[in-house]
Amino acid sequence: MATENKNLSEYDKNTIPNAKDFRFGIVVSEWNETITEGLYNGAFDALIDCEVPATQIIRWNVPGSFELIYGAKKMLQTQNVDAVIVIGCVIQGQTKHFDFVCEGVTQGIKDLNVQTDIPVIFCVLTDNNIQQSIDRSGGIHGNKGTEAAIAAIKMAYIRQQASMSHPFNQPLLTSGAIQIEETPRKIDKE
Repeated sequence: MATENKNLSEYDKNTIPNAKDFRFGIVVSEWNETITEGLYNGAFDALIDCEVPATQIIRWNVPGSFELIYGAKKMLQTQNVDAVIVIGCVIQGQTKHFDFVCEGVTQGIKDLNVQTDIPVIFCVLTDNNIQQSIDRSGGIHGNKGTEAAIAAIKMAYIRQQASMSHPFNQPLLTSGAIQIEETPRKIDKE
């Protein structure tokens, strides 16, 4: 298991782009509310810790994880955000419903990332039991919401840099932060 020996809440602020001017949306599923509230708190606290003003964080609730797709789509269309985090929790039951919901949500969020220019960060726990979800929403493995917030900041920064007229390798970053350099393409002459 990928998170077995990792605390999801650990990050180095020196490696994270300045986030004070970004605007974030968070769409939260009300299903498995104890878990999703823990994930939301982790995401919100990490954004605040990275100097995002609370007024620049928009929260919308949706009934369940399947509805995260529509909620994120509408947020992208109406809220002028730099990134959206979708937060949900689906726990394995005794039927195939788990498989269908997980597949649909995963594909739907992937589709939003392909179809729009604003990153949508996937923070949907798909665990075998409630204890695994507790462990990843503020428990022994930290908080997947925190990890999603850091990913959202990094992706908002990449989006911002990609829209600028100068290349990524400008000195805009602190030591160790995200930096993407363009590599000149070699053109074969025939």
